[in-house]
Amino acid sequence: GHDRQPHLLATMIRALAAFALLASASAFMTARPGAAAARSSALKMGFETEIGAQPPLGFWDPLGLLKEADQERFDRLRYVEVKHGRIAQLAILGHL
Repeated sequence: GHDRQPHLLATMIRALAAFALLASASAFMTARPGAAAARSSALKMGFETEIGAQPPLGFWDPLGLLKEADQERFDRLRYVEVKHGRIAQLAILGHL
């Protein structure tokens, strides 16, 4: 009944805090062995000089959306990303 709700909420908060701690700790992990090869193949595509490709990651395409892409596909994805970012900013502004 009602006696278990505070205990359940505390357990959920602890689990969420532990998950957030683990997620933030993963930012400090070293790259896996195949990551350098994946990064070098991504640099061969010619997008490494685009705005947003910055150290330490350089050009970062973790989902491989641009694996066989041309400049037109890159420009389309960049446009859609900016558009969705602006919509998200307006949504937050509307929420405030």
